[in-house]
Amino acid sequence: MLEENRDYYYALKNIHWDDLRANCENCFGLCCVALPFAVSADFAMSKDAGVPCSNLQADYRCGIHANLRERGCKGCTVFECFGAGQKVSQITFEGIDWRESSERAKTMYNVFPIMHQLHEMLWYLHEALVLEAARSIRQELNMMVEETIRLTELRADEILKVDVHAHRANVNRLLLQTSELVWMDVHRILKGNSKERRKNYRGADLMGAKLKAADLRGADLRGAYLIAADLQHANLSVADLIGADLRDANLRGADLRDSIFLTQVQINAAKGDLHTQLPGRLSRPAHWTA
Repeated sequence: MLEENRDYYYALKNIHWDDLRANCENCFGLCCVALPFAVSADFAMSKDAGVPCSNLQADYRCGIHANLRERGCKGCTVFECFGAGQKVSQITFEGIDWRESSERAKTMYNVFPIMHQLHEMLWYLHEALVLEAARSIRQELNMMVEETIRLTELRADEILKVDVHAHRANVNRLLLQTSELVWMDVHRILKGNSKERRKNYRGADLMGAKLKAADLRGADLRGAYLIAADLQHANLSVADLIGADLRDANLRGADLRDSIFLTQVQINAAKGDLHTQLPGRLSRPAHWTA
């Protein structure tokens, strides 16, 4: 078994969930410096890219971290860098921060958003690798993992030259294949009816939609706009949620245990409770209701 799946196991040795989660202790507060934000429902103030947030302390910690939502900075509690912050801080720039080297600061700020995208792709690829339904394309997935990791390990000046859009297109091709393979697997097990079609809501405008207790098992919700949608007690098992906008979506009591390509960012932006069922790789946000 191990020999037959050596590519799969090899890939998992080179990529771990913990490497794809923010580790603020080993980051120079890059998300609080490199990224811009404007006054909105998510931010109580505006900040230009490359300018440290006024709440960033000398030790790179947030001065209002415990009260971000109360202070009008909901957007900060939603953001997830997928481990890009510590990668840029400790690997790309070898522990030399933007305060120590103002000459390298601008480059660091420009590298961070690119690394963020590459690490997000690694998150999706890692998930695809562990899905049994994607077994037939594991070798291709493994090769894409290795190539993506290679890009993240380039020198800063080389990372700035990476064609992120082209690479994302290649990654997305494999993720689409994975999604279809998962659907075929679920369809065979749950339905057993070859005429049953997958519910397709790809890119659909479902803002504020009334989907309470809806059966969305295996649905294609890639890029769907589910802002403020009512998904209470909905069954989203094995639904493809890559890129779905779940801001303020009501997920109380919803079943998302086996949904695919769901990220912590999407969960952080939604509303849920203790009865919302999540995949084991994701954490229940502290701001969700009891």
